[in-house]
Amino acid sequence: MDENAPHDAAEAPKSASSADAAGAHVARTAARLGEYGFFFDFDGTLSPIQQDPESVQPVPGGVAALAALAANARVTAIVSARPVAFLAGRFGGVPGLRLNGLYGLEYSPDGGATVTTVPEAEPYAPVIARVVAEAREAFPGALIEDKRLSCALHFRTDPALEPGIESWAALHAEAYGLRLQHGRMVVELKPPLDTDKGAVVLREAAGLAGAWYFGDDLGDLPAFAALDKLAAEQPGFHAVRVAVGTAEGRGAALAEHADVLLDGPESVPTLLDSFHCG
Repeated sequence: MDENAPHDAAEAPKSASSADAAGAHVARTAARLGEYGFFFDFDGTLSPIQQDPESVQPVPGGVAALAALAANARVTAIVSARPVAFLAGRFGGVPGLRLNGLYGLEYSPDGGATVTTVPEAEPYAPVIARVVAEAREAFPGALIEDKRLSCALHFRTDPALEPGIESWAALHAEAYGLRLQHGRMVVELKPPLDTDKGAVVLREAAGLAGAWYFGDDLGDLPAFAALDKLAAEQPGFHAVRVAVGTAEGRGAALAEHADVLLDGPESVPTLLDSFHCG
């Protein structure tokens, strides 16, 4: 992958009205870029959705665009359902990029060199291991992703499994005292802690002049809400909510709350490059 390849100028926001909105937000942000924070989901936002989660890589130009942004913005961070170790394998070489994994249960300020786990989550590791084993026994044909502190049951390769997986996950979440997280063709069981993408944004963006959040799924709604909260509490705070390629399934709900719409992950580097034009 050539991270320095030029981006296609035709890769633009979804509609003309959204393009105008993006341009206004970019102009306002660029004037004070060093006082802003940028937060990104990974799957479906910085990368395409794939059948095999382990094969997913950032879109062409994505790593270079993030590196340029991290060198100029106050905060540049990924906030993902993925473990930090996975994110570090894709972005660990980007100086200044903060990695938040498992909806904020894991954090690394240095590209994965050091990782901090929320202490209250650790006791749930054996519980998650048990859930993973039971899920694989119940759905031998499904992809069951073991993230150590969460268990993701994917039904993208077989959508007919959705009702059974959803019911099974709800029963086991109640039985083991876990919390459900729904996503695009996946349902996840995780510790019942008040840690989500919104909590990460509230912590990392407090005191900034403004912040952007890029997401594609229901799990990103708390981050959008966090920006709303910061704008309400901090006069002049500039909040920009970007929905990326949200036409599929539950992700479509995110677009209703967005300030800017992008066709898909390939459009993200193009938008980020605009902060450094001129």
